[in-house]
Amino acid sequence: MTAAELLMRDACAMADAVSAGTVSAAALVQASLARVDATDDRVNAFTSVLAERALRRAAQVDASLASANGARTRELPLLGVPFAVKNLFDIAGLPTLAGSKIEHQTAPARADAALVRRLERAGAVLVGALNMDEYAYGFTTENSHEGPTRNPHDLTRIAGGSSGGSGAAVAAGQVPLTLGSDTNGSIRVPASLCGVFGLKPTFGRLPRTGSFPFVSSLDHLGPFARSVRDLARMYDAMQGPEEAGAPRDPGCAQRAVEPVSPSLDHGTRSLRVGVLGGYFRERAGAEASAAVDRVAEALGAIVSPGSVELPMVEAGRAAAFLITNAEGAALHLPDLRRRAHDFEPLSRDRFLAGALLPAAWVSRAQRVRRAYAEAVARMFGRYDILLAPATPSAATPIGAETFEVNGHPLPVRPNMGLLTQPFSCIGLPVCSVPVWGAHASLPIGVQVIGAPWREDLVLRVAAALEAAGVAHAPVAALNPEKTRA
Repeated sequence: MTAAELLMRDACAMADAVSAGTVSAAALVQASLARVDATDDRVNAFTSVLAERALRRAAQVDASLASANGARTRELPLLGVPFAVKNLFDIAGLPTLAGSKIEHQTAPARADAALVRRLERAGAVLVGALNMDEYAYGFTTENSHEGPTRNPHDLTRIAGGSSGGSGAAVAAGQVPLTLGSDTNGSIRVPASLCGVFGLKPTFGRLPRTGSFPFVSSLDHLGPFARSVRDLARMYDAMQGPEEAGAPRDPGCAQRAVEPVSPSLDHGTRSLRVGVLGGYFRERAGAEASAAVDRVAEALGAIVSPGSVELPMVEAGRAAAFLITNAEGAALHLPDLRRRAHDFEPLSRDRFLAGALLPAAWVSRAQRVRRAYAEAVARMFGRYDILLAPATPSAATPIGAETFEVNGHPLPVRPNMGLLTQPFSCIGLPVCSVPVWGAHASLPIGVQVIGAPWREDLVLRVAAALEAAGVAHAPVAALNPEKTRA
């Protein structure tokens, strides 16, 4: 099997092939760079391609395999695997853009972000940085500075956001693994629309050191992949407390590594699965609800709309909106005063609105968030896993201002994440699994939601759905007839 053919498979197969010596890390990286070169003029997932760095790192991996330390190198779980990161992660020598125009003028990062370093210690090879909504404030990645990222399964449609480049690069077969961030749904929305697996871990599970913040009390970092075992292997490689003496993320829980890969094949028979109704049925289109029903049937869960109600969900989402608006605005207030014209108009207006929020509203939102978290926590006394749609619909056309859900028109940008936001603000671990329905070219995700720190159960369910053929993440055909709108 050639490196180009292997690139269309999963990261675990790539690492195994490099370890066995049947393909070199350099060949895999060259195949990834060639795929980016051949496809990214249509997809627009990458904002920086690090060819020189990637080839140098791949050569080091190959050299270490040939050395006396080769046996130890072969144990690295992501040996030679190409990956890319949302451009809010620090990459040594590059400005950390966070999707903006303003940050182009900042000094280059002195060191890689903590998670980038961990992935490279596991043997992976960084090949580039990826497009996103400006300052992570959006759900479409229609970035006016870098251009929109296009959905690889239909280039006339959005990739989702704010980690749109991360979802699209995996779906396009450019790299098998990417990193994104999720404040209100920015991993799960693009995973849903691009038809890949995306994991938002428990808040505080992974260190955010070396990433550009959006809302520090809500920000999560996490992986995208085309298979659950890839997602689990990547997640396991990033776990663990921060290194002593290094800059620290004050929101990171200093928990020991709790590997999930060994339990992926333990099945779901003993798990209590609840299907969320009410809010999550009323705000989901027919295809999104059908995707949840298909997942529920495969897991043997009873689907009875309204039988499992998430308490306080609308109040929780409202609290998340206010907290996001206020904290995001506070972070950018100096630039809003000096350089408002350099922001994207939509993000600028939302930040300005956030700067005007009364402090009493934000304080109350935090109290509501606490009460909501406690109410939802009690539900996990009855259920191990909850299911909900990841997005109300499949990907919408680029430039569309509204979309329709159950006969009601809604603005796209704030509402593509209306089903993910209720779980972000209380920090639950969630995996978006890709389900393909009546329109074969357009996937839609289902959220598999667990109690805090139970990523093992979330990924067990995702693995079972993948094994049953209910969830899968094919590489997009990128049919040349589907040209840019």
